[in-house]
Amino acid sequence: MSNKGHFDADRWELYHVDEDRSESTNVADQHPDKLKELIDAWNEEAKNNFVLPLDDRSAAEQLFGTPRPHAEPPRDRYLYYPDTAPVPEAAAVNIRGKSYKIAASMDLQTDADGVIFAHGSRFGGHTLFIKDGRLHYVYNFLGIKPEQDFVSPPLSPGKHTLGMEFKREKAGEHGESLGKTILYVDGKPVAEGPMRAQIGKFTLAGDGLCVGYDSGDNVSQQYKNPGHFTGGTIQSVAFDVSDKAYVDLNRDAEADLATT
Repeated sequence: MSNKGHFDADRWELYHVDEDRSESTNVADQHPDKLKELIDAWNEEAKNNFVLPLDDRSAAEQLFGTPRPHAEPPRDRYLYYPDTAPVPEAAAVNIRGKSYKIAASMDLQTDADGVIFAHGSRFGGHTLFIKDGRLHYVYNFLGIKPEQDFVSPPLSPGKHTLGMEFKREKAGEHGESLGKTILYVDGKPVAEGPMRAQIGKFTLAGDGLCVGYDSGDNVSQQYKNPGHFTGGTIQSVAFDVSDKAYVDLNRDAEADLATT
């Protein structure tokens, strides 16, 4: 957080604390074998306790979207399931400054209602939910009213793929993402319009990404927290930040529904 990084280039130091409690004399050059032994021990403990890779991003880099280091290769598709613990923003899919797609595999009853997914709070976030028999996608831009709300016609009972796509077109005056959002029901567009999306994180602590409920401060004022989903089943919610068309994500969701 101090804007100092590049841990991989840091020089290890060694001190004989029994004789040099103030650690004023670096003896690493005099005892290379001991230094290597302790470095190996540190790396082993770090690996066993899932400390690696070290995150050496500055505060500004963390706030404005520089990806955190990962041991695994980067990916562009994420799959989430209902009623799990909230996924912290640092570990959740990063949609900031990007085009993205969301598709939820659902089995709806006539009284389906509530949150399909939510991420953020009243001060910024986005959510997909059903209210009064209609699908809503709300993007809450920094808590500024009115909510950006995209609404479907009435939904019928049965198996459905419900989702949306944001096509980023350019950056706004303050770096925000400007583009068009399309709401989909079973792969067919049912609502669309312009939308702006923030480049900063929704939250630095708490209010992680949830499926089937909203864990904290509700993203949209159109439902009450926690907004548990009832009247049907959420199989999964997929997020995609690749350049593939929405139809690809919809096809995967339909395949998921076909196996349930």
